[in-house]
Amino acid sequence: MAEEKSFKYVIVGGGVAAGYAAREFSKQGLKPGELAIISREQVPPYERPALSKGYINLENKATLPGFYVCAGSGGEKQFPQWYKENGIELILDTEIVKADLAAKTLVSGTGQVFKYQTLLAATGSSVTRLSDFGVQGADAKNIFYLRELDDADELVTAMDVKKNGKAVVVGGGYIGLELSSALKVNNLEVTMVYPEPWCMPRLFTAGIASFYEGYYANKGINIVKGTVAAGFSTNSNGEVAEVKLKDGRTLKADIVIVGVGARPIISLFKGQVEEEKGGLKTDAFFKTSVPDVYAIGDIATFPMKLYNEMRRVEHVDHARKSAEQAVKVTKR
Repeated sequence: MAEEKSFKYVIVGGGVAAGYAAREFSKQGLKPGELAIISREQVPPYERPALSKGYINLENKATLPGFYVCAGSGGEKQFPQWYKENGIELILDTEIVKADLAAKTLVSGTGQVFKYQTLLAATGSSVTRLSDFGVQGADAKNIFYLRELDDADELVTAMDVKKNGKAVVVGGGYIGLELSSALKVNNLEVTMVYPEPWCMPRLFTAGIASFYEGYYANKGINIVKGTVAAGFSTNSNGEVAEVKLKDGRTLKADIVIVGVGARPIISLFKGQVEEEKGGLKTDAFFKTSVPDVYAIGDIATFPMKLYNEMRRVEHVDHARKSAEQAVKVTKR
């Protein structure tokens, strides 16, 4: 049995929020060995937006360590060495499968036990897959989702193999817009498909959206609105060949990228923490209903002054700021 490890502070999750929380902890003063970050990814926290921007630009590729946090906000990049120098234990490639908040204990998939005094939950979101909705053929090869470095690596390989091919982007949010640009820059023929009457409806008015749609159309990106992908057909290699749309049309495709949202990863905390709107309910300082447990980034549903209501926000800026805010409170 692996020995038990104890820390004053543990951050579970290794995304943007974890990286910015680590920086804030080091600013507030940490003793060596007080803080651990436990992440199932194999690399230290990095700026996720880079994945849909420079990372998939084959001509001028951004690579790690170029976009470790906190590069995205003009801060110093936190190389693996940075965590060592700051006495922070970075525990990578480790998935926490059980959290007992009453006993302040976490257990990994390999049975390693971690004890903490204060926990920052920063587990982020998992991408929503079309197979979750039972879309026919959604498990074909060359249908991609972009959430982590491995996803981006697979996509880059396929873009190289399918040079000058046809790409279909399903979804009209941030990921859809950014990936469409990146694919176009890499000489693929791009069609974007989304069900709404215009792109980014949660954020854009019809007027702003039509400006963006015009801009994309001028770059040669085809836009198909008001319908969704209802199924996929494959070639003899099991690779995607066509996207069947709900309105009856079909689009030829060598690569399909799906960006239809994400779901907060909160299963570890089910039945132990008060939830709201799909996330863990917190106060304005990102404290949950359980003492010494904070929730930051995508999984926090917090009181938002601007709207005078509880909101959950999936945005990199929120991940950075909620992390900093929570750490300031824990260090008081």
